[in-house]
Amino acid sequence: MTNDECFALKCSARGDELRNVINKELKKYLPKKGKLAKAMRYSVFAGGKRFRPILCLLTAKALGKNYKKVLPIACAIEMLHTFTLIHDDLPAMDNSNYRRGKLTCHKKFDEATAILAGDALNTLAFDVLAKETKNPLVVSEIADALMKVVVGQVMDIESEGKKVNLKQLKTIHQNKTAALLIACVRASALQLKASSNQLRALTQYAGHLGLAFQIADDILDVTSTKKQLGKPVKADLKKGFPYLMGVEKSKKMAEIERKKAIKALNIFGNKAMFLREIASYVIKREK
Repeated sequence: MTNDECFALKCSARGDELRNVINKELKKYLPKKGKLAKAMRYSVFAGGKRFRPILCLLTAKALGKNYKKVLPIACAIEMLHTFTLIHDDLPAMDNSNYRRGKLTCHKKFDEATAILAGDALNTLAFDVLAKETKNPLVVSEIADALMKVVVGQVMDIESEGKKVNLKQLKTIHQNKTAALLIACVRASALQLKASSNQLRALTQYAGHLGLAFQIADDILDVTSTKKQLGKPVKADLKKGFPYLMGVEKSKKMAEIERKKAIKALNIFGNKAMFLREIASYVIKREK
């Protein structure tokens, strides 16, 4: 086994370990009884890589801190991410029937329940943040990011049927995708009292990571299958990066963003090795 293969195996094992920790913690926070609780749990535990909460925990690792100190932030952000997915899948938005290979919330239950499940996850997330972090800066950071996600979604909807240029597409996804990834690292860093230099480096890292993530997502939308992705493909064919630049140029752009993300982590040394691996993972993933 090569050194790269050994490291990939180590990262995979680390990812599984952190996912288990996050899932165990999420189960504690989520309600258990009633139709609304079932819809919330169905959506949260319908699969997913736990990419965003893992990013929170690995930020703590890069700062030389115990990741358990940011577990509430990690869980809250996963709830918020799930809330945005539930609402994105609704008929008024993307009108998707499948997410992660399973029926979307409004198809599994009904449209009203899906809307309310999203609302409840949003509310619960901020309740967890307020009570567990006791840090207004953290709450404000995540609230600001979520507002950017909403603005990005509005921009995305308004671009339907229109030809957008590269600058406009970047702006959409700096809001819709990158903002929440930036919040993962910044909120965790603020809770752990990181220095201004560390906060700046993490912000740069997550911004480039978010763009690399979205470009890779758009490439998969063009090159993958519904079975592989667990959701409809070619949904964003006319407004994704490959549509504007072609697949090969999009891959090169994703690689440039990956390198910029990794470079931003220089001040952390070896403590940020897993954050670096995430940056490589996002452009190599198959789903």
